[in-house]
Amino acid sequence: MSSNMYAFLLSTIAGISTLIGFLFIFIKKDRKSVISKALGFASGVMLTISVIDLVPNSFLLIIKQYNFIYTIFLILMGFLMGVIISGAIDRKVEKKSKNGLKLYKLGIITMLVIMMHNIPEGIATYITTTNNIELGIMLTIAIALHNIPEGISISIPIYYSTNSKLKSFLYTLISGMSEPLGAIISYLFLSRFVNDTILGVIYSIIAGMMINISINELYKEAIDYNKKNTIIYFIIGSFIMILNHLLFG
Repeated sequence: MSSNMYAFLLSTIAGISTLIGFLFIFIKKDRKSVISKALGFASGVMLTISVIDLVPNSFLLIIKQYNFIYTIFLILMGFLMGVIISGAIDRKVEKKSKNGLKLYKLGIITMLVIMMHNIPEGIATYITTTNNIELGIMLTIAIALHNIPEGISISIPIYYSTNSKLKSFLYTLISGMSEPLGAIISYLFLSRFVNDTILGVIYSIIAGMMINISINELYKEAIDYNKKNTIIYFIIGSFIMILNHLLFG
């Protein structure tokens, strides 16, 4: 099997792992309790991914090309752009959300933001694997582990706002498949043109989007359901991502 095929296979495995998070919709407990826990957990996951993964990687990529001050400037500009983009998505989706359901809107926004997060991951998986298959496998394991809680953060809001297992499954699947889509984009267009600076700025934009959604949408909505559960599961989500980062980098 060629390195290109390995790269596509690994990115697909990483993406499919998102569906493991979908299985959590089958937990039969009080509706408000499940929603508050899931949203609190998702908030912790997204915030922690941004702080310990996206922002540091953005810095390390950009600093290769520019000095410290300009690197920080690019990261801040990218971060601000991400906040603005996520705000625009929020307003757009709110107008189209089914029956004005805020929970449904949260599921859609989370799916869109995670898709934008997964595409660069697919690009990174493709480029890494084509250069070093063993390193690509380790990267796939790390991505797969943090895709599971991302799947929870999409499937739970969608399921409890629509009562549709099919919609919850499909939206989670679409998000996961953005991972191999990133690999395909890289193969067709970007592998020769994407440099460290561009990838670094992309990461900073996504970090801005994820932090904004985490704090201003997921966490606030979770508190409305159950403040105590939200705090506890925010910490659990954050701890799991920190542990994943320490174990797999």
